[in-house]
Amino acid sequence: MKKRLMIPLAILMMLTAFAFGGFAQKDLRQANLNSLVQSERDFARTASSQGIKDAFLAFAADDGIIFRRTAVNAKQTWSQAEAPTGLLSWQPIFADVSRAGDLGYTTGPYEYRDHATDEKPAGQGQYMTIWKKQPDGHWKFALDFGTRNPQTSAPVPSLSFTPDKGMTGGGKKSSVEIEAARAELLKMEQEFSVEATTKGTAEAYLSHLADDARFFRQDTFPVVGKEQIRAALNGKTGVLAAQPRMAHVSLSGDLGYAYGIYESRDEATDSKPSEQGNYVRIWKRRPNRQWKIVVDVTVPVRPL
Repeated sequence: MKKRLMIPLAILMMLTAFAFGGFAQKDLRQANLNSLVQSERDFARTASSQGIKDAFLAFAADDGIIFRRTAVNAKQTWSQAEAPTGLLSWQPIFADVSRAGDLGYTTGPYEYRDHATDEKPAGQGQYMTIWKKQPDGHWKFALDFGTRNPQTSAPVPSLSFTPDKGMTGGGKKSSVEIEAARAELLKMEQEFSVEATTKGTAEAYLSHLADDARFFRQDTFPVVGKEQIRAALNGKTGVLAAQPRMAHVSLSGDLGYAYGIYESRDEATDSKPSEQGNYVRIWKRRPNRQWKIVVDVTVPVRPL
């Protein structure tokens, strides 16, 4: 009898350890997410209490990027700028974090008022911030970008986070060779650019988008979900040429991003672009190992 009981007991112990390890990983990822969101909220609170310039200087990584006509170093740019007197406020409504807990991003609405007491904002839109965890354990932003949208009185959605099935690990150690993963992500960027040039922008996006992808475009509201993006792209025949300038991948190899410049043409045969500007694209590796676009932001710049 004792011998017969040993096998089920061993299996039970293994299953218990596995389940406990899974819960621990989920708890760790949730803790990383919570700390990321709290950093975003602290960033916004600092902008409100101490001013926009001080907030950006305090929360930017040393190599953090913001965008003017092109990508520039955030700390250097803000150090040389005059402190704005207006009020910039924002809050996260969506966030995600890598399994390693070293890379994440937040998105949500922002408002700018020329004076803190102004009843209505002078401008509003959507921000997207990419965060990297620093050696001391604190989050600092690696990239901050945003778009304008029309004024709206709609209530701000609650914060949401839906981890992918099978992607809830939280280990700190690297499970990938970072440079190889970065090269793979850049290859995906290049493949996407080739498709967007040869097959058209709409077809390229639809073949690379995640089902829960988020689209941010200037002067429009965000479009969330592949089917909604499909509807937004319906009938558009333009082509897009993108040139990545930098890419980064998380230690766990499941989350990465690239930024660069782009040109779009209404027709492939057009000699001049109808629009050019900066883009940021966040990619996430799905359980089947395929990279899919989860966030895509483009902001045009005026030609010189």
